[in-house]
Amino acid sequence: MRINAIGLAGVYGVLLCCLPAGGQLPQGDPSPHPTKVSTATDDPVAILEVGASTNWNFSGGAATFAPNLAAECTPIENWLELEAGVSPFYTRNTTEWDTDFLFKKPWTLSSKAEFMLGVGPQWAHVRHSGKTTDSFAAELAGDFMFWPTGRHRFGWYLEPAYDYSFAGGHPQSIGMSAGLLIGIR
Repeated sequence: MRINAIGLAGVYGVLLCCLPAGGQLPQGDPSPHPTKVSTATDDPVAILEVGASTNWNFSGGAATFAPNLAAECTPIENWLELEAGVSPFYTRNTTEWDTDFLFKKPWTLSSKAEFMLGVGPQWAHVRHSGKTTDSFAAELAGDFMFWPTGRHRFGWYLEPAYDYSFAGGHPQSIGMSAGLLIGIR
């Protein structure tokens, strides 16, 4: 249960860090009311990713499937996006929680399509037959985002990823996440 709280706290932390802070007025603005900042594209403050994930280890074994939840925000427009995500994988004797934090470089392909390339740390908490282990890995991910209406309210994503673990034996895996995008304004 502690791992659930840590993973969700990370996702909510990214959301809270991306929300605009009020209370400070621009220099020379006598109005006590904050002014609304609008952008040409009216982008969301954060984007919630809700979907499914699969993972396959190079050393063998069957592919595993899990629900996926992630949140991302843009601290530096056109240069940096931050994403925190969590996926709980369940098999017969094993429970694995993968939590990642990616630093992504975005490219806008059109008003309806974006691509991002990201890299960052991943933490895996595994409970197998009563034994618990934690390991760290590096993750490289591509993120294709599609907005059917051109407005960033609802869309879908496809995110292939490669993981290299720093645990003994340095296991490597590939994975794929896909699902819905929800723009939070």
